[in-house]
Amino acid sequence: MTDTLPAMPVHRSTPLDPPLEYFQLREQQPITRVRFPSGMTGWLVTRFDEGSEVFGHPLMTARRPRHDSFDGDQAEPEAEGVDPTFVFMDEPDHGMYRRLLTGRFTPKSVQTRLQPYIDTIVDEHLDAIAAGPETFDLVQALSLPIPCLVICELLGVPYADRDGFHEATEVMMDMARSREERTAGARWLIDYITKLVAEKRRTHADDGLLADLIRTADTDGSFLTDKDVISMGVLLLFAGHDTTAAMIGLSAYTLLTHPAQRAELVAHPEKTGPAVEELLRYLTIVQFGLGRVAKEDLVLGGQQIAAGDLVVVAMPAANRDPRAFDNPDQPNFDRTLTRHLAFGYGVHQCLGQNIARAELKTVLPRLFTRFPGLRLAGAPGDVPMDTYGTNYGVKKLLVTR
Repeated sequence: MTDTLPAMPVHRSTPLDPPLEYFQLREQQPITRVRFPSGMTGWLVTRFDEGSEVFGHPLMTARRPRHDSFDGDQAEPEAEGVDPTFVFMDEPDHGMYRRLLTGRFTPKSVQTRLQPYIDTIVDEHLDAIAAGPETFDLVQALSLPIPCLVICELLGVPYADRDGFHEATEVMMDMARSREERTAGARWLIDYITKLVAEKRRTHADDGLLADLIRTADTDGSFLTDKDVISMGVLLLFAGHDTTAAMIGLSAYTLLTHPAQRAELVAHPEKTGPAVEELLRYLTIVQFGLGRVAKEDLVLGGQQIAAGDLVVVAMPAANRDPRAFDNPDQPNFDRTLTRHLAFGYGVHQCLGQNIARAELKTVLPRLFTRFPGLRLAGAPGDVPMDTYGTNYGVKKLLVTR
């Protein structure tokens, strides 16, 4: 019976739009049984309201198996060598761990602690671009190094080690690779953070969030263990640079191929915030969605879901739902967004969203203001896209200034 189920749509006909099958499913079967890339079966949700309900439903657990690997692997996260962190926990455990971190990720903290640093490094990288060759890879020159520098600054991680952890992250998040390869990438990151934690403890380092967590773990009566510190460090390191790097690169590609929106961003700095929110909605880089598992039998959008069923929200489809957004398939910087699902929803909403926003609000207007003639070095269709990564984006973006 499972062989007759449709496969989760994964192939895109156009670079900036979700798979076409999503549009049909959203209108005809918004909650439908599918076979996921891993081979397991479950429910795919393609509408905004129902997707929001999944993320906030008290009978849904965040403890779920991988559904997005293309090698038939249906293992739990720890099978790839990564211990489950708070993102795979339910309340009250989830909140207990998350509260240890939230102080560094509030809008006020990002503005006071990180924004001056972001301003400096973005300008330095734009200066380097101006002094370099006219044609260059924007991914290597800007969209990758900026998030790497910011997460290193936040955590207290040596930026000199960036090549190692970026390579490990790429392997971990490439769902076309085997579990063994992904496990090797995870193991590199775990070993790296383990050694870094030991060194920071030995030297009584006080730089960054990782040092804060170490001090918390060393406090009498703390529930936080070294294993927790290492797992949280791994999560923050790879999630903190890969996601935003993908979003910066894909946003730049979008603006390079949408000249009216690009001109609007440059001419109206006051629209930077709304423009970033619209790009987050329009692009929604989490390309295979996020899953939850039903703890009990429940009804979702009129559909009966059985206990133990996997339910995956197709976030790129939900963020293009015409019931929630007018003319959703066109980026509109005048759109008033009250919320979207690019960062998820509910208590598990992305912890680093305010840092991502700060980087995007800084990089995008400064890039196109500094280089008004910036253009693709080739045809839009020649830009290689990351179609198997957890986060969708451009692999390489050759541009000419």
